[in-house]
Amino acid sequence: MAQRTRLADADCAIAQALDVVGDWWTLLIVRDTARGVHRFDALQQELGVSRKVLTERLRLLVEADVLSREPYQDRPVRYEYRLTPRGRALLPALIALQDWGDTWVLGDGEKMATAAEASREAERVRALVGTRLPELQLLDYDGVLRDPVADTPYTVLYCFPSAYARRDAYPPGWAEIPGARGCTLESCTYRDQLAEFTAVGASVRGVSTQRPDEQRAFADAEGLRFPLLSDAELELTAALRLPTFRAAGVSRLKRLTLVVDRDRTVREALYPITDIEASVQAALAAVSR
Repeated sequence: MAQRTRLADADCAIAQALDVVGDWWTLLIVRDTARGVHRFDALQQELGVSRKVLTERLRLLVEADVLSREPYQDRPVRYEYRLTPRGRALLPALIALQDWGDTWVLGDGEKMATAAEASREAERVRALVGTRLPELQLLDYDGVLRDPVADTPYTVLYCFPSAYARRDAYPPGWAEIPGARGCTLESCTYRDQLAEFTAVGASVRGVSTQRPDEQRAFADAEGLRFPLLSDAELELTAALRLPTFRAAGVSRLKRLTLVVDRDRTVREALYPITDIEASVQAALAAVSR
């Protein structure tokens, strides 16, 4: 691969990283492969890029071991492009860029765990209705890999910023971040109404970017009877471009709820959530329909 950095930048990791991914189309290709778009024609359609440019960018990403090129058809031979471990390691950088864009380009610079009803961020989440959740697995609070979509007619995925067994575990200033408070109330409301969700064929899953051990301590303290899933590697967040904010140096999911059917299609997207108990009732009404 041709190097564009200067000799003086040889020891600068930022400059060296930009040699690999410092291109508009390159990062968007990484974004879309994380979303489950793997084939050339689908990538071209999503990006609106010329075949020549896409061919060149895919070649560079394969050479850099960001993407792998895997055959999916023999006659004629056709390939899919999938993120390698090196490529998946870029997901936090993508989410950081998205967070910066939501906060400083599309927003007014305020750190929030929610969004305005009429914001572009809210429109992006609500536009998930009808899209399909890619195949992926997240660690549950027992450290076991689990598909976030359950084998039931519906799965309610409620995404929350963070919840801890001990009050002193929350980041400094947590209560002052708009929308951050209420994670315990939300989980306990789902716990108390779990039988109603089960009765209509729906499973409940909580998702945060916390470590599984933190989620386990919280689940035990509150007596939760459904899994909490850890998206600490930001795979689900990147796949659906879910909104985040940063607190104590960690990217945290903003509060939102997705109703997903057995075929992995998003049927309902609740965001922003301003009334937690009402959002649980709205999710129950969606699966009951």
